[in-house]
Amino acid sequence: MRKYLAEVQTAQKVQGLLREDGGGPDTPFTSDVLARNFEQIAFFNEYDGNFAGRGGASPLRRWQVPIHMEIIFGDSVPPSQRQTDSRDIRAYADRLKRVTGHPIDLHGRPNFMVVVASEDDRAETLAQAAARVPGISRASLRAFAEMRSDTYCAVAAYASGGDPNVYTAAVAVIRTENPDLLRLSCIHEELAQGLGLANDSPAARPSIFNDDDEFALLTRHDELLLKMLYDPRLRPGMSAIEAAPFTRVIARELTGGPV
Repeated sequence: MRKYLAEVQTAQKVQGLLREDGGGPDTPFTSDVLARNFEQIAFFNEYDGNFAGRGGASPLRRWQVPIHMEIIFGDSVPPSQRQTDSRDIRAYADRLKRVTGHPIDLHGRPNFMVVVASEDDRAETLAQAAARVPGISRASLRAFAEMRSDTYCAVAAYASGGDPNVYTAAVAVIRTENPDLLRLSCIHEELAQGLGLANDSPAARPSIFNDDDEFALLTRHDELLLKMLYDPRLRPGMSAIEAAPFTRVIARELTGGPV
């Protein structure tokens, strides 16, 4: 698995993919494009419940309570990688907090588990995650334990409170076999998707929410999507049609276009 994923990263970089620059003059976007991308990414699901078939339309979903992340490493993860990944996850959590304005930290009782594990110890590590977070069962994590080899990472968010559109728990799984950049790319995409940007769109650029893997790390465009998601003018449960008048205004405000 480690050899296979190293070959994947090498092949992508040779093709000019996994960019780390966040976009530039070659990737302009307007407020209308931003609003359209937000609709595709925030109001549709990427997968069905088994991370297999395509998901369908969805109301807006996000967190209302503070997010408390915790990292769980499989026994096979060496100390050097644990140190690197912990540093990267902490720095990225701080960035997500700044961008969204939503409380996110790595303290307190965890409700967002970040599992970094190998093919050999993933099931055991997932069992530890399920035992740590209310509203998550081992059965609900079965799809993670049986991930296909071409799934480098994944995330699922759960709404176990009274509102099915308000997240109360999440689990992200990162394969430790991923080489450094691919692993960091997984951290960026899965943690951001776990906040409520649940879909990918082939039209989104520059963006990590696109299956073409052109960009490895969260871009300025993606930061604006997250700002839109947590704008107080939008509410969990809104449909794309209900949110459209607000998203157009918000997108124009964020891009400096006419309101």
